Amino acid sequence: MAERMVVVPEYPVTEHVTIDPARTALLIVDMQNDFVKEGGKLVVPTARETLPAIRRLLEAARQRGQFIAYTQDTHLPNDPEFPIWGEHCLIGSWGWEIVAELAPQPGELVIQKRRYDGFYGTSLDHDLRVAGVDTLIVTGTVANIGVLHSAGSAALRWFKVIVPKDAISALTEFDLEAALRQIHFLYRGVITTSHALSVSQPA
Repeated sequence: MAERMVVVPEYPVTEHVTIDPARTALLIVDMQNDFVKEGGKLVVPTARETLPAIRRLLEAARQRGQFIAYTQDTHLPNDPEFPIWGEHCLIGSWGWEIVAELAPQPGELVIQKRRYDGFYGTSLDHDLRVAGVDTLIVTGTVANIGVLHSAGSAALRWFKVIVPKDAISALTEFDLEAALRQIHFLYRGVITTSHALSVSQPA
């Protein structure tokens, strides 16, 4: 098959985004050893490069008292996904663990998910609504898999979605750009950077 060039349609990158910490949650998608660290079973080449941006967002969220949630890709032996991707994120393994740089603290929500979408078959929607959240800052990996499907599922539930593009990663540049385009165009998500977020001042 001959190679061909595909141009991703442009999408805006918002330079200043104001959030209400009381109504905004930080979602960290699948930042696990198998995806991020050398020796992992399904390493995303640029995932390690996103650690500083995600860590910055995480520390700011903790300081503000925002709701923080992680998704943790979780599989049992002979999982139906393994013929697609190979064995990865086997429950209880080193590869399944969330990376030490972003380790959850007590009281932060960890959602073990079996498919790409962090809402599918989990309590995430319920937990966010109980916390009074209506906006999600979505970070993590993989951009066109866990990030895209979780962001899309959030938008279909009428959550507002914000994606800092320096805080997500993908297996290829095309996958990254295509995911960002879909999140903006199809789900009306706000594409920005980790440095662009600021907090709204009380009236």
